[in-house]
Amino acid sequence: MPDSARADLIKGLNEDLSREYQAIIAYVVYSQMLKGAQYMSIAEELELHAGEELAHAITIAKQIDYLGGTPTVTPLPVKVTDDPREMLQADLDNENATVRAYRERVRQCETMGEFAMAEHIREILRQEQEHQIDLAMALGVDVPDMSAPAQPPAAAPPAKTPKK
Repeated sequence: MPDSARADLIKGLNEDLSREYQAIIAYVVYSQMLKGAQYMSIAEELELHAGEELAHAITIAKQIDYLGGTPTVTPLPVKVTDDPREMLQADLDNENATVRAYRERVRQCETMGEFAMAEHIREILRQEQEHQIDLAMALGVDVPDMSAPAQPPAAAPPAKTPKK
């Protein structure tokens, strides 16, 4: 297995680990900050998500160690807000990024012949997609279509030159 592919996978897994830490913190905090009868069910679900994200972080850290890397200790920033819909939308946005990243990580693992690692990540991916569904339902929105890779924002069309 080429060293650059291994290094790229370790780097990607560490980015994933930072996102898992972010999710743990967000789910712990948001589950306690959500107020009102309409949010009690999703608040309980977020507590469960926090535990699942911790298990994901442990699995990802093990994979980084297996590859000879050092697991990161730094989470991505957590959005702080008092607005329940903003909390849930921030969680959904983070889950969307996580699903995209894990799909790429599965491809990387399989290309390198790390099939067992790919299976670990597939199981995490399955749970992350369940989190997407839970959050989308709580927000009353459709589950985002994650079948295509994220596209950068479209460039503005060129300015029109006035005709003479």
